[in-house]
Amino acid sequence: MSTLPTTTTAATAPPDDAPFVLPRFRWARKHPTLIVGALLLIAIAALSLAAPWIATHDPEDMDVLARMQPASAEHWFGTDALGRDVFSRAVWGGRVSMVVGLAVGALATVLGVLLGLLAGFVRWTDGFVMRVMDGLMAIPGILLAIALMAVTQASLTTVIVAITIPEIPRVVRLVRSLALTLREQLYVEAAHAVGTRLPTILARHVLPNMVAPLIVQATFVAAAAVLTEAALSFLGVGVPAQTPSWGNMMAEGRNFVAVAFHIILYPGILLAATVLAINLLGDGLRDALDPRLARQL
Repeated sequence: MSTLPTTTTAATAPPDDAPFVLPRFRWARKHPTLIVGALLLIAIAALSLAAPWIATHDPEDMDVLARMQPASAEHWFGTDALGRDVFSRAVWGGRVSMVVGLAVGALATVLGVLLGLLAGFVRWTDGFVMRVMDGLMAIPGILLAIALMAVTQASLTTVIVAITIPEIPRVVRLVRSLALTLREQLYVEAAHAVGTRLPTILARHVLPNMVAPLIVQATFVAAAAVLTEAALSFLGVGVPAQTPSWGNMMAEGRNFVAVAFHIILYPGILLAATVLAINLLGDGLRDALDPRLARQL
């Protein structure tokens, strides 16, 4: 009597010398950009939030006798043209960039989603909303922000508003394009057919399918906001001059690059690292949340 050959799992079992990887570390290896971006951004944010405790000097204290000194044990990043501690001003300046990036990213995304859904699902508003957005996009964002700052009083709130307005059209165009595609899907048409209210359709069927691209767009907006705030402060139309910010620091040190390049070196490194971290975080979240990319990975 013949017997069927038995199958074993030896062929599919991992080799004896294969390293064991915990599931959480296996997930991290699939999304390295997310981990690197998140860790870098957390480190910079923690450095800024801890400024009152880790700053070695008051950011506004001046010591004319110690002006433009290189890095030392007393002044870790050196001093600027007025003898102020560069390290203390850099960590305090990170607070401005973090607040601006987070606030502009959140405000532009929320307002852009509302206007984009309005244009995509309420058809008689489409022409009006998009013409207004086209008008805003016709003006370079930095010029529009400068114009808005010129007619208002310099403060952190006005900087956030001035940067948010030019960023809204980017989100509106993205949301509208997604809405025009999603409203033709069968499940959306079926929900309409059974009498489901439009807000319910948007909340249950439309918005969940926009999460991945919106996260990526929000991170790009936040990164652009950090750069725009630094540019406005560098040009002298951003936050007040007495407020430490990376843009102000680089503006004050641009005339002393030949003799004290450290005045703009460290704020520039922190600014570049922050923008890089936000972009890496956005790319990593897109890869992790998009089901099609997740299957490919």
